[in-house]
Amino acid sequence: MAHEVVALAARPNAFAPLYPDAMPLAQKIETVAKRIYHAGGVSFSATAAARLAELEAAGFGALPVCMAKTQYSFSADPKARNAPSDHILPVREVRLSAGAGFVVALAGDIMTMPGLPSVPAAEHIFVDAHGVIGGLS
Repeated sequence: MAHEVVALAARPNAFAPLYPDAMPLAQKIETVAKRIYHAGGVSFSATAAARLAELEAAGFGALPVCMAKTQYSFSADPKARNAPSDHILPVREVRLSAGAGFVVALAGDIMTMPGLPSVPAAEHIFVDAHGVIGGLS
């Protein structure tokens, strides 16, 4: 199987990035929405549009974008199952993940998961020689 993987990797391919790094953030979001999610367009809330302008002005415009939206649909509507097309993807908020090196566009009513602190509480949990669990308080 490994030989097959090596052979496949050696073949020419037509891979090209979805967008260039120099493309403005709003245009990157629109490119992902149209080419991946089959959207007809994107609507940016006033808050999202202002945040995009701030990020561009602060020098974060070359970062890639990550989309946060429902997993149930290509649209932002979880009830529009499967792969609807020509919908408008509503971007309500934009967040910078500077440490991770990307910008997150939140589409529709989506709740994001919290990140862990630099030292998660789990690192302080232990089991002593008597089987007693400690570090929970």
